[in-house]
Amino acid sequence: MSAVGYTAVAGQIVVVGAGAPLLTGWMRQVRAHMEGRAGAGVLQPWRDARKLLRKEPITPVGTGAAFRAAPALLVATTVVAAALVPLLSTDTPVSGHADLIVVVALIALGTLALALAGLDTGTAFGGMGASREMTVAALVEPTILLSVFALSIPSGTTNIPAIVTGAVRDPARLASPAGLLATAALAVAVLAETGRIPVDNPATHLELTMIHEAMVLEYAGPDLALVELGAQMRLTLLLGLLSSLFLPWGIATDGSWGALVLALVLFAAKVTLLGAVLAAAEVFWAKVRLFRVPELLAGSFLLALLAVTASYFLNGAA
Repeated sequence: MSAVGYTAVAGQIVVVGAGAPLLTGWMRQVRAHMEGRAGAGVLQPWRDARKLLRKEPITPVGTGAAFRAAPALLVATTVVAAALVPLLSTDTPVSGHADLIVVVALIALGTLALALAGLDTGTAFGGMGASREMTVAALVEPTILLSVFALSIPSGTTNIPAIVTGAVRDPARLASPAGLLATAALAVAVLAETGRIPVDNPATHLELTMIHEAMVLEYAGPDLALVELGAQMRLTLLLGLLSSLFLPWGIATDGSWGALVLALVLFAAKVTLLGAVLAAAEVFWAKVRLFRVPELLAGSFLLALLAVTASYFLNGAA
């Protein structure tokens, strides 16, 4: 494997880790502009992280290893997933291990770690948030699997770099009924997995509505900084996965330095655009009631199932 492949893996990790707070700040700024506010600036998430890192970590009495390990585990699983998903290049040393099931399992592991941390606190808020989070995850993870699996049928493999390479060479499959249904299903799953409106509101701490925030209320200082960074990285990763699968043009498929630089620029542009669209849409969307969330996610699961069925009849049966 050439040095370009190793650089691509390192670049994917760096762009997700360093760019995630910038993406969050950009989305907040877009939303503030559309609501007629000045906003705190794109760099505000980095300022918040710096402030949290200077504070003393506090561990609630009675918590165990699950509470202490969850922030680091959340960030670690996201870093590994960022190395596997072909955000910049499909020709990397880890491309052969970038299986769909492995990536989804890593995302689910981070979710499970936070849920166990919420339960470990022994508080009503932590238990409530963990229960809600696992209810959402039980519907989101199968939807992600099926929506990407619909694209894997024409490629004959669940290896994500191979799926992306096939989409680059045959873009017509993305405009097929299966591709459009899979796009809609995965978009809803990304909103739910990252705790965005209409499933959750990351800017609220209301007891009746919060899901993710309820699990992390007991964190402070550097631990809270890691939790916030992990959540921001997951948003960047999933938006990057969405762009790689359904807007794969520009991703490097060979060992060229020029193609890698172009892929980096286009990745930043695509994720920035997706973030702006999501932030703008949240201004006009209302959060659905908690008891309507399973209905929304069940609808996205049905779309993913229809996408798999359509892809099978269009490609598998042939």
